Order: sequence, then C-alpha cells, then structure tokens
Amino acid sequence: MPSFPTYGPDEIAALDGVAEAVLGVMGARGYTRHEPAILQPAHLFVDRSGEDIRRRTFELTDPSGQELCLRPDLTIPTCKFQVDSGAAYPARLCYHGLAFRHQPGAGQFWQAGAELLGLADRGAGDAEMMGLAAEAVRAGGVKEFSMIVGDLGLFHTLVDALDVPAQWRGRLKRHVWRTGYFETLLARMVAGETSSAQRAVDALHGLKLMELKPAIDALIDQEGEAPLGGRTREEIIERLTLQACDEAAPRLDPEVANLILAFLKVSGPCEAALEQIRSLTKPVAAKMLKPLAAMADRLHALKALDIDPERIRFVAHFGRNLEYYTGFVFEFWTRAGEVAGGGRYDTLLESLGAPRGTTAVGCAIRTERLLAARGLT
Repeated sequence: MPSFPTYGPDEIAALDGVAEAVLGVMGARGYTRHEPAILQPAHLFVDRSGEDIRRRTFELTDPSGQELCLRPDLTIPTCKFQVDSGAAYPARLCYHGLAFRHQPGAGQFWQAGAELLGLADRGAGDAEMMGLAAEAVRAGGVKEFSMIVGDLGLFHTLVDALDVPAQWRGRLKRHVWRTGYFETLLARMVAGETSSAQRAVDALHGLKLMELKPAIDALIDQEGEAPLGGRTREEIIERLTLQACDEAAPRLDPEVANLILAFLKVSGPCEAALEQIRSLTKPVAAKMLKPLAAMADRLHALKALDIDPERIRFVAHFGRNLEYYTGFVFEFWTRAGEVAGGGRYDTLLESLGAPRGTTAVGCAIRTERLLAARGLT
C-alpha cells in the first residue's frame, strides 16, 4: 500500500532549495508559475493519459456525485488552465507541487515542470525544452546524467505509410509504448486470433451499427456492473463497439508486421540508430524523409547542450508510458533513476478545447529524485 510521508524541516529546506533552483531557471527563460488545484475532475486524466494512469489514480466522489481525483500529473491541469483562460499563444507556464499515484513506496511525489504551448516552430520548441530541462537538472545540483530519446512521430508516419488497415492504425499508434501488450496486439492482427475478452463479443459480429449499442447493453447486463473497471457504462459500450468492428477488419500482412517489429527493436547511439531506421524503411523512404530530418535536427540541437554523445541513446520503442505524447520524447537518468523527462503532445490542447493545431511540448522534473541523485554523485 502506498505511503504518504511527512517531511521534516531539513527535508523541506532541501526540497525547497532544489525547487527554487529549478524554477529559477524556468523563470529566467520566461516561464510564469502556476499552481493547479490538487483535486481535479477525474475524466481529464482518464480520457487523456491512458490505462496506466487510470489504474494508478486516487479517485473519489464528492457529496454531489462528481468524480474527482488527486492530480496524478500537473501537465494536463496546467494546459487546461491555459485553454480556459483564453490567454494568448505562445504561452510558457511552469509549476512545482505534489502529484499522487498508486506506486511502490510513496503514493505522492514532487514534480516541477514547464509547458511551452502554441509555438508554431516545432523544431525550435523541441530544442528549447531539451535545453531548459538540461539546465534545470544541472541547476538542481546534478551534473552527470544520461539521456534516452525517441520519436513517436517517426512510428506514426511509418504506420501511415505502410499497408496497415485503417481500423488498426489508431490502435497501433495508441499502444506502441506498451511493451509486451503491443507485440501481442500485433500478433493478433496478423493471425486474426481473439483474446478471451474479445471472444465474449463474437455474438455482436455482423450486427449493424445501430444494433450494436442495445446488444452490448444486454451483454453488460448479463455480466453485471462489477467488471466495468472504473469506466462508465457508456465508455464500455463504446469500447466493445470498436472491438466488434475491429473483428471485421482485414488481417495485417506478416511482412508489414515484421517491419514494424524490426523498427521497434532499433536502439543505440543516435546517429547509428537513425541510419538503421533509414535502411529498414527504404520501401517507404519518401514518406519518412520529413520526420527523419526533424529527428536529425533535434540531435544537432542536443550537441549544443554539452551532453556526452556516448550517454545519449535513441530507443524506437519508447513513449514515456503516457498516452498523450505524439512526437519527440526524452528522459534524463542518473544513478537515482529517472530525474526528468518530457516531449511533444500536440493533440492534448485541442482535446481540451484549444484551436485545432495548437502545439505543445513540455518537461517534468522529479525534484526529490534530483535531491537523491546529488547524494550519489
């Protein structure tokens, strides 16, 4: 069971010192501080962060029946503030505070972060955020770290370029970061095999779309309300409808699946990894030119951050375990574990009500881990 530690005077002073250093860097770069409410509407995170966050979120219901949660992340409420405020773009926002998740050890952790919203030049935004994160980590007292980088945009482009049935594309993109689950999903697309959960909806095949909702309603009634797993009845109906439709989709070509798997196995020094990807994706080379050039530009920007190239690794199968990321992603690691990470999440603001195409890139820094890492250097 997660614990919620009480911090003594010395720990508070040390954490405050790290936070002030990190926020000082962000403030000097033009980021203004905000403090999202600790209690948030649960649907904000459930709908946008994916199943992993759903399982680890502390949820509660207020006396009026509204579903709330302790904020498991500060990115989403910070972005929601920007959208609701109607303030101009580009916007640079930062924060520091507690986030809450079911996890081994403590159920809470300190998170500082910065969000760059609405900057049209994505390359400039990526470079700014990498530089900001590196400078903040160093200001927090950690000089030695390694880095992992990836690019979900490369994978998304590959899926769109290959002969992948339209009904499968969104699912492949949404679950690529879920190692293990993704490989099982891909094999099922090739073989046409169904899981036990999917076999439960076999009776739905062939029904017209207007007939699916009442049929699924009846199926849920047979199973009772317990298996809903925290979702509303409407969410379950929507998901089972999609599963029933997916069963009618064409099977995935095994050669396409093998190329996808080979792509996701690419891991190593950045320049060599990109060359390997260029070689693997020759059948669709023309469509891969733009995202590969963008990734090469990011690697060039990394060279200006004074990070040893030997300590930077590109991993194709890397998505930071959050469903809202859409492009470039990165993490900084020390002997104390991951101390910072971030990336691009260009569809999140639109889902919160921002104008279509509003860009977003950000980073989060675990200040208590920075403190721990200082003691190991």
